[in-house]
Amino acid sequence: MLDAPGAPDRKIAALRWDGERLTLLDQTLLPSEERWITLTGAQDTADAIARLAVRGAPNIGIAAAYGLAMAVSVDPSPAAVREAAATLSGARPTAVNLAYAVDRVLDAAMGAIGELGERAAPAAARAEAEALHSEEYLAAAEIARLGADLLRGRRRILTHCNTGALAAPGAGSALGVIAELAARNPAVTVLACETRPLLQGARLTAWELQRLGIPCELVVDGAAAGLIRTGAVDAVVVGCDRIAANGDVANKVGTYAHALAAAAAGIPFVVAGPTSTLDLATPDGDGIPVEERHADEVLGFGGASIAPDGVAVRNPAFDVTPAELITAIVTERGVVRAPFGENLAAL
Repeated sequence: MLDAPGAPDRKIAALRWDGERLTLLDQTLLPSEERWITLTGAQDTADAIARLAVRGAPNIGIAAAYGLAMAVSVDPSPAAVREAAATLSGARPTAVNLAYAVDRVLDAAMGAIGELGERAAPAAARAEAEALHSEEYLAAAEIARLGADLLRGRRRILTHCNTGALAAPGAGSALGVIAELAARNPAVTVLACETRPLLQGARLTAWELQRLGIPCELVVDGAAAGLIRTGAVDAVVVGCDRIAANGDVANKVGTYAHALAAAAAGIPFVVAGPTSTLDLATPDGDGIPVEERHADEVLGFGGASIAPDGVAVRNPAFDVTPAELITAIVTERGVVRAPFGENLAAL
């Protein structure tokens, strides 16, 4: 069972792999219900990604890698493999990890077919997906260590959306940094923004922090800037779904506002994410595709309508924070500071 290579005692897992099937903790039901769902191929994995049963850029990539590996086991013909890869790559547009992971498994499968024939493709695809999973797990541990070193002495941390084990394997990304800080200093506390419209901060981050025993307070998104201004926050730490070549970062919508508030208050604004999130082919944030999700996510919640019938809706799932507002980007290969274009390319 591959859910945390080398750490079977971890408290939280978002996905499990038994060598043949992928099982996911359905995050749409948290925190009220912990239900695991079993996936069998490309289409049901793509559907799970699209409806946010699995989320967080690294875990989206891992799930897609296993989804393609399962599809290759069913039909290893080149046409079927390419079709499955296209299905998965189209599930969500913003997180670059998705295409990165699918391309890796696709290349492994097609390489095996070219060298040894179709019968070799399933094993090659599985091995590549498992390698990716292990790499992301190890990356998260290093990000946690480097991020905690960077923020040594900071006690009151604000974060946005969910960036723990539900979003990335092992320690997570930004929440992994926070957990490492808390392990070193029990006085660390967290302000968790609720993250409208789907409340990943309220439903998922608060749930994870309670599991980890880290003190946290939940705040509405609109309260964050005012709290930062009053000195209630020592640093802001967030994850990322795509990093452009110049250091602009796409993350869950609402992140940009926190970056502006942090800059005005003169406190660090730190982004944590693995290098699989880096997209050197996209020059800047203007080239990052921002997913526009369904209006229903804004018009209602929990089955109840919260807006008048017929009102128009804009529902971007992400926003872009310009590089000039970012103090540092923490990756498993090192902490990157300005000039970001030059230093990210060096990774």
